Amino acid sequence: MNIKSKHITYILSFLFILTNIPFSLQAQQTFTNRYESDILPSDSIFARYLHKQNIPITANNELTLLTSGKAKFNHLFKEIDKAKDHIHLEYFNFRNDSIAKELFTHLVHKAKEGVEIRAMFDAFGNMSNNRPLRKKHLQMLREQGVEIVTFDPIRFPYLNHIGSRDHQKIVVIDGIAGYTGGMNIADYYINGLPKIGAWRDMHVYIKGPAAEELQKAFLTTWNKETKEHIEGSEFFPYTRDSLILPPAHAGGQVAIVQRIPKKAPKAIRHAYIAAIDAAQYKIQIINPYFTPTRSIRKAIKRAVERGVRVEIMIPGKSDIPFTPDAAFYIANKLRKKGAHIYVYNGGFHHSKVMTVDDRFCTVGSTNLNSRSLRYDYEINAFIFDLNITDELNQLFKKDKLNSTILTKEEYKKRSTWKRFTGWFAHLFTPVL
Repeated sequence: MNIKSKHITYILSFLFILTNIPFSLQAQQTFTNRYESDILPSDSIFARYLHKQNIPITANNELTLLTSGKAKFNHLFKEIDKAKDHIHLEYFNFRNDSIAKELFTHLVHKAKEGVEIRAMFDAFGNMSNNRPLRKKHLQMLREQGVEIVTFDPIRFPYLNHIGSRDHQKIVVIDGIAGYTGGMNIADYYINGLPKIGAWRDMHVYIKGPAAEELQKAFLTTWNKETKEHIEGSEFFPYTRDSLILPPAHAGGQVAIVQRIPKKAPKAIRHAYIAAIDAAQYKIQIINPYFTPTRSIRKAIKRAVERGVRVEIMIPGKSDIPFTPDAAFYIANKLRKKGAHIYVYNGGFHHSKVMTVDDRFCTVGSTNLNSRSLRYDYEINAFIFDLNITDELNQLFKKDKLNSTILTKEEYKKRSTWKRFTGWFAHLFTPVL
């Protein structure tokens, strides 16, 4: 055999081996992450993922973590009072209570000053709360200069909200600042509820170019629903120079990831998976309806298997039945794989946050369940900022003191009926 023939034989043999090894895209990604983790920190790996997905990371943002309803609403009302041009609000619901009345008082005052007010809420979200806005309330607000619309109004045969709902929480003020997180507009974020006690939640205030990404998200949904074409430079005041990126560790960097049914249906699910796969030593998750899709459960198991400490906090009490039982069942399954589960006892923890390796984090509207990850409009801020990430870590540490560690013995303390309900409920996680 001559040298040329020998080389050809080697090449053909190598190709034969490759074509007979089941090397899935997920396996390729895992291989890539393991290679990159040897030379790059997790925030850089995740930033590369966002870049490949054409999700912009904006720099030079001022960030404030708002860790209670009182902090969020006080901050929001003060910023609304400073508005000069426009205020945009998008929520799953505005509960017709003292907080909504206070908010609308501020908005009406700004409308009288000539500030454009656009507000939107989800029809199902409004109907599902016990103090919905009525037609008379909407008419009164419109007469006072607040343009308020319903996302996907419920109509005969009343099935349109079985699919996608607008679960986003977005505020944008003058295009330069915005908010997102887990809170709707309701006074129980401050006062709690009788049956569950205190209501814990988190929001983030973003002043900087990332507010324009929130603006794009709002206007996309607004224009779709109203058939208007609201656009223009007044809504996007930042210049191209403001988008120049320093290294990821410099802080103040934000990527806004939005789930849009049909257009970007897997965006947030894949972002969570990429963030979990990038982790090298620690992941902390707080989520209220913890019934994650199989792909996210697999990502968590992979993290545990490679030695990452995974800590998951779920609430001991909830505002809805059935789903929490499934959450306990799934959390216990992950405990058996090596995850550390904490059951929060200080009321209802409605926060939707995650930190990775003390280097980056996410705050947003997304529940780790199928409804959020497969059906609804959702939005999350992925934040590259050591101070904000550390603040979330310290809050997690503090909340551990008011939590029960889920052990084998603790899980067996749940009644046989509760454990059966959890097993039965988990069968419905693809639609919960």
